[in-house]
Amino acid sequence: MIQFLIGFVFIALINLLSIYIETLIQSVHWETKPINYRVIYETFIYHLKSALTEDLVFRGAILYILISKIGAKTAILISALSFGIYHVFAYEMTGDRIVPVLYVILVTGFTGYVWAYAFEKTKSIALGLGLHLGFNLMMTFFYQLQPYGELLFAEQSRVVLSQWNELYYSLFKGLFPSIMTFIFLKLLLKSSFKIFNNNEKLYSEDAIK
Repeated sequence: MIQFLIGFVFIALINLLSIYIETLIQSVHWETKPINYRVIYETFIYHLKSALTEDLVFRGAILYILISKIGAKTAILISALSFGIYHVFAYEMTGDRIVPVLYVILVTGFTGYVWAYAFEKTKSIALGLGLHLGFNLMMTFFYQLQPYGELLFAEQSRVVLSQWNELYYSLFKGLFPSIMTFIFLKLLLKSSFKIFNNNEKLYSEDAIK
C-alpha cells in the first residue's frame, strides 16, 4: 500500500507540474467545472480496473516470466516495446501515418519501461500500479478523454505553436513524466527508505512452478 500511494501521489504531482508548464507555454485558459463526486468515483473505479488489468498482463505476467527466462534487462525492453505497440491498437491508430504511430510507441513504450523497471526493483506491481492509475486519473481531470474527461477543468483556448515547436513540446510533454519518475526511482533505490522486497528467489524456476 505504501508503494502504491508513493507512486500515485508522485505521478499526480508530476502531472500537475506538466500541466502547469503547458499552461504557461501555450497560454492555456481553463474553465472550472462543477464537481460531480459520483462521476469522479466511477472514473476512479474504471481506471483502477483498466490499469490493474494492463499491469497484471504486462508487468505481473509477461515480465515476470521473461525475467526468469532471459534476465531483467532484456525482459524489461521486451515488456516496454509490447506496451508501446499495444497502445497503437488501443488508440485505434493502425491506419495512421508512421510518425504519430512511432510517437505513441516511443512515449508509451518508455513509460512501460519505467513501470517495468519499478516492478523489477520492488518485486511488486504496487508501485507501477500507483503510477499508472495516478497518471490516467489526473489526465481525466483536465483533458477530453473517453469515456471520462474534463472532470474538473475544461480548456477554453490556447496559443498554437509552430510546427517544429509543437513537435519539440509534444516530445517533452510525452516523456517528461516518465523521465522524472525514472529519476525518482533511482533516488528512491539509493535511499534508506525500505519499501523494496529484495527476495532474489522471486524469479526462480521453483517460484514460477
